Amino acid sequence: MAVPTMTKTFHLLTDDDLTPAQATALIDFAAQLKADHYAGKPQHHYLAGKTLAMIFQKPSTRTRVAFEAGMAQLGGHALYLSTNDLQLGRGETIADTARVLSRYVNAIMARVYKHQDIVELAAYATVPVINGLSDLAHPTQGLADMLTVKEHLGGWAGRTLAYLGCANNMAHSLVLSGALVGLNVRIACPPHCQPDPGIIARAQAIGQQTGATIAVLHDPWQAVRGVDVVYTDVWVSMGQTLSQEALEALRAYQVTEEIMEAAGPDAIFM
Repeated sequence: MAVPTMTKTFHLLTDDDLTPAQATALIDFAAQLKADHYAGKPQHHYLAGKTLAMIFQKPSTRTRVAFEAGMAQLGGHALYLSTNDLQLGRGETIADTARVLSRYVNAIMARVYKHQDIVELAAYATVPVINGLSDLAHPTQGLADMLTVKEHLGGWAGRTLAYLGCANNMAHSLVLSGALVGLNVRIACPPHCQPDPGIIARAQAIGQQTGATIAVLHDPWQAVRGVDVVYTDVWVSMGQTLSQEALEALRAYQVTEEIMEAAGPDAIFM
């Protein structure tokens, strides 16, 4: 099985750090690993002797288990580091942490509150840095979701995903990952929860290469009309707050039976 390779020290901070070709190759590789795992075939120890440091400013069940299980299945080892395990609260800088960890491990995954923290981590690390979630993007989730879409729909070309809710980090990763693989993505959000214009522009530019269309709407019914996938997220992300008025505005973006009926006849919900 051909293993996707990257040049130099590769960091995955946002989904579009990958090219369309790299994204599809990575997803296809993951699909093959998954198929082999469930078929009971011998595990591929591509990461034998490799160690991943996992920094968690924000706790997570799924992110931690996914990375730890993945490293174990591929022959590597993962180290869990909470904020209590690091010296960041005692004066050590992110730059110092990046330099020190780079001397001991082969890669760093970080789940952080502020995207700037992971940008700084990557700037000073001499090993690959993976964004396990920031307030700007969640690229590992976005790419995993593209695999799920392909598994259920058979492919991405001509398919459309509608995201309903606050246009947060997850929405950003969906438009970027969708654009990379040629999946059309519509974001339906209230005016107070608009996506980052720069992210949308980047996704639309990629879509011009891959044939994907990226749209931002305010009408959830218009967004879901005829789509193949309806997707939503929590209204309030961990560590954030919204006013009561903002929460009330999000009620119109709930995914209900009626919303699903307005989607395509075989639409799936994520």
